[in-house]
Amino acid sequence: MEWANDGKSKGGVLAHLERLEIQVNRSHKNLEDPQRAQAVEHALRTKIHKLRCLRDELRSKVKRRQARVRASIANEEPDQTQEISEQEVAERRQENVKAILQAYRFTGLSGKLTSRGVCVCISTAFEGNLLDSYFIDLVLQKPLWIHHHSIPIFIPLEEISAKYLQTNIQRFLFCLCEYLNAYAGRKYQADRLQSDFAAYLARPLQRNPLCNLLSFTYKVELRGQFLFCARLLYKDLTTTLPTDVTITYPEMDALPPSWEEQRASHENLFFTKPLHQVFTSFARKGEKLDVTRV
Repeated sequence: MEWANDGKSKGGVLAHLERLEIQVNRSHKNLEDPQRAQAVEHALRTKIHKLRCLRDELRSKVKRRQARVRASIANEEPDQTQEISEQEVAERRQENVKAILQAYRFTGLSGKLTSRGVCVCISTAFEGNLLDSYFIDLVLQKPLWIHHHSIPIFIPLEEISAKYLQTNIQRFLFCLCEYLNAYAGRKYQADRLQSDFAAYLARPLQRNPLCNLLSFTYKVELRGQFLFCARLLYKDLTTTLPTDVTITYPEMDALPPSWEEQRASHENLFFTKPLHQVFTSFARKGEKLDVTRV
């Protein structure tokens, strides 16, 4: 086809087709001889028709070739395609974890990449005091899973993992931090009570491993010596303040009005302040805690 090698065809079949159509329009204006104009127009329209046929043929060939390529990939290399896809997913997860650790490096989260994925270290703190650290070794595969960890058994790790590990790793780590920091904070308060205020306890402090249930009896002198029994329950395991506080006076069925007022005041303090701060506030208010019977 000689017209295909014409200089006017430079730029591709479609560009040449467009130029021919422009020539048809110009021929009506520039040619005075009607017969000549008709002949030129006929020749141009013939070329346009041939170019359109060639365009349609090329489009069909391209579509057939694309279909063959897709079929070849699907039938001959399914495992390789799946492997590449899973590798890309693993790489994206790894980058996501790195970004999370970078964003939270000042909040107790740190970590390092391993051959399997990433090992995350969660450092706990309370009132500016650095406490225990825990680690969790994550394998960045599909599905994401935990290879090893040092999380205490009473922390609901399985429940947190089922909710967030596969869908939102940032939420998973943040939620785990909440539980661990709250536990560390409750344990810190109980330890401080036993070490710094042991003189005020009539009996040893009782607590469970999660430190969300504390019971203790402390001595108070208010127009005489008497005991208050306190029971603190932390239903919300992500908090360091109790959700339920019960203070009783075991030696009497009914308290005098002034004692009842003091009991209610203590109860409110335990609701709003950390445990060791409550006993500190007793002294600041001038309240006498009996330390003679140690």
